[in-house]
Amino acid sequence: MKVPVLLYLALTFWLVHTGSLSAQKNTVFDPLTEDISKKLPPLEILIDSAIVNSPQLIYSDQQLMINESKLRSKRIEWTRNVGLQANVGYGNLFNYATSSTGSIDPIPVASSSSQTQYTTAFYINLPFSTIADRRNQLRLARSEIIQAESLILSLKSEIRQIVITQYNNLILKQRLLSIKAKNLETVKMSMEMREKEFLNGVIPLTEYTNISSSLSDLETGFENARMEFLTAYMILEEIVGIRFNLINTIPENYEHN
Repeated sequence: MKVPVLLYLALTFWLVHTGSLSAQKNTVFDPLTEDISKKLPPLEILIDSAIVNSPQLIYSDQQLMINESKLRSKRIEWTRNVGLQANVGYGNLFNYATSSTGSIDPIPVASSSSQTQYTTAFYINLPFSTIADRRNQLRLARSEIIQAESLILSLKSEIRQIVITQYNNLILKQRLLSIKAKNLETVKMSMEMREKEFLNGVIPLTEYTNISSSLSDLETGFENARMEFLTAYMILEEIVGIRFNLINTIPENYEHN
């Protein structure tokens, strides 16, 4: 499959642009506070990259080339049974004869000469089965090409849907992660207050225990959201064949600065 030049140019522009912005701001992308959609390449570039790097499409494209070659071979296959044959012969020709001059015994006469002989022949050897089946073979070869082209279009459409779904899934996972991080921060602050109140005897043990249990649930939810976001991020990288280099690690807890 031919790699689109525009795709390389677009990716190069994106890498230079994002690299210059990072150098100017001297900051690292924070998935808890920033919008990842503003850091990723445009969706159409991701789709084109996924199409170029798809093993299934590469295989299907090669299969299409094979089918096209088969059709070209079928079109000229009849010429195998049509040809022109030429032969060249060179040698000495001996002639032997007798000559009678009125004597009783004839006089033998022998002579030799060098000659070159040329022969040419045009031949056609086409079985009736070949002639009758040629149109069917060509039709079959064209159908295989159409089938391969349709498969390529179907795979491209499927890849587009997969990239769009995973792209939006990644954005959703990041937003859910941010929400859970903020909720966790709020409950942690509330937990600190309730702990002081419990130690001072303001609230009973049951209320303190409930808040502690809620904090534990939120920490579990945050950890699940963190792993789901990382998984969605890595899956999108794998699908499009690009390393975004945006995320090295995600803090295990959220602290708002």
